[in-house]
Amino acid sequence: MGVTADGKEHYVIGVDYGTLSGRAVVVRVRDGKELGSGVFDYPHAVITEALPGDLADGPDGTGVRLPGEWALQVPEDYREVLRHAVPAAVRDAGIDPAAVVGIATDFTACTMVPVKADGTPLSELPGFANRPHAYVKLWRHHAAQGQADRINALAAELGEAWLPRYGGLISSEWEFAKGLQLLEEDPGAYAEMDHWVEAADWIVWQLCGNYVRNACTAGYKGIYQDGKYPAEDFLAALNPDFKDFVSTKLAHTIGRLGDAAGYLTAEAAAWTGLREGIAVAVGNVDAHVTAPAARAVEPGQLVAIMGTSTCHVMNADVLREVPGMCGVVDGGIVDGLWGYEAGQSGVGDIFGWFTKYGVPPEYHEAAGELGLGIHEYLTELAARQEIGEHGLIALDWHSGNRSVLVDHELSGVIVGQTLATRPEDIYRALLEATAFGTRTIVDAFRDAGVPVKEFIVAGGLLKNTLLMQIYADITGLPLSTIGSAQGPALGSAIHAAVAAGEYPDIRAAAAAMGSEPGAVYTPIPERVAAYEELFAEYQTLHDYFGRGANEVMHRLKKMQRSAHQTAPMDPVLEGSNA
Repeated sequence: MGVTADGKEHYVIGVDYGTLSGRAVVVRVRDGKELGSGVFDYPHAVITEALPGDLADGPDGTGVRLPGEWALQVPEDYREVLRHAVPAAVRDAGIDPAAVVGIATDFTACTMVPVKADGTPLSELPGFANRPHAYVKLWRHHAAQGQADRINALAAELGEAWLPRYGGLISSEWEFAKGLQLLEEDPGAYAEMDHWVEAADWIVWQLCGNYVRNACTAGYKGIYQDGKYPAEDFLAALNPDFKDFVSTKLAHTIGRLGDAAGYLTAEAAAWTGLREGIAVAVGNVDAHVTAPAARAVEPGQLVAIMGTSTCHVMNADVLREVPGMCGVVDGGIVDGLWGYEAGQSGVGDIFGWFTKYGVPPEYHEAAGELGLGIHEYLTELAARQEIGEHGLIALDWHSGNRSVLVDHELSGVIVGQTLATRPEDIYRALLEATAFGTRTIVDAFRDAGVPVKEFIVAGGLLKNTLLMQIYADITGLPLSTIGSAQGPALGSAIHAAVAAGEYPDIRAAAAAMGSEPGAVYTPIPERVAAYEELFAEYQTLHDYFGRGANEVMHRLKKMQRSAHQTAPMDPVLEGSNA
């Protein structure tokens, strides 16, 4: 595989769309060797406070302000990745672009784009640039929690068969909650929208000219189970105008993972510098596409993709209902197995928040004098501590809780602070909190009859050796890291090779092209025992704040929303559909 009759090498490109940037990797088909890469940072990053002034000007000349819990992006930033990161990767690899036989992409999810019938995003239409609901709703847009609560309550009341497949709760991050929010807060934009599209599928549409829904997001984020979506009667009970949401806005041809959605158009070939007509694979999610890159395509191999958030994916040969999971989908990762997903909404984001707002200048100065980044410096200080020495316990809910509570109204907690508490104490407590969150997920899988046999880490955080050892000690599982620094992009490249016909299926491609393991961390028995005590305290706090004993977090969120609503979000929305 991977060479022509005359011995010339074949290559594929994987493009990983993350929260802040897009990364392209050139991969050799015959052995998965990564030869070159390119990165492009989104010019508009994540929009959380106001629409960008260069795109939408409010009455005072600044961007339209957003309420809390919003997270938007600009679709043109995604196209720019194709124009910049892909050619850069090809140049870095030093290959002939004519030797590239396929391209595949993966995306954050659930990230939604409202578009017209031809794929044009609403935010690019005349008269819509000032309307927040016309933009991309990023995965971490949590402002649809009220809609998610209503969907969950009604589904539980009616005994909807699909609800247990999602651990009993669907998330405010997902397609239906965000779609219902769009309808109820900007019905004019909802009416103008022809398709409610996952960004994972929209970027493939941009590449090949075909709109094909991928099986992964349809199952995990779109409540597509056993060949169908929630029924019209159910949707109408939520809102009469939502009755035909599936038939008119959402449903579309669903493509299998690893299949070709189409072939590179002349326009996309001009953007990327690649040859027109090469295979474009069906879209995928950044987490799920990483499993083949880690050669984790068999039951019981849990892959944690750790970055700003963490997504946990695993295959199994049995169907079980796991409380609080993000979904179980037939063929959601590889054909022939049930793919399970769980996740944590905040991990690296929490560490980044703390270093930005909670660390005094003298620490930054000391790190600089040592030639270290602030994360490296705090990690070195934290690594000197014994377990429990800081006297703290934290909850990792600064971005809400995705699994196992599925509640984005929850928020972060740090217990035990005194006047002697130092930044490195809090930093270590936050590292441990995210590991406790993962332990909670691992235990939930085990208790439901889907045991975790291997724990594999991919993503940017695997380079923190202290964090990796903490995870091994807290979960009690041997932990291995993926050898590739670009796991999702490599996984996409593997799918591109299958779509181009270079391998018969994902398993075969993963065996040949998947990454060799990197570092391995073994649980240290005395640390495992010490962390059991702290984990018991974490569980107590987890259940006290997360399972209804104390609803203070929900009350605070309600007060926060009320304060934000004292000023209208967008005067354009008042009495106008244009």
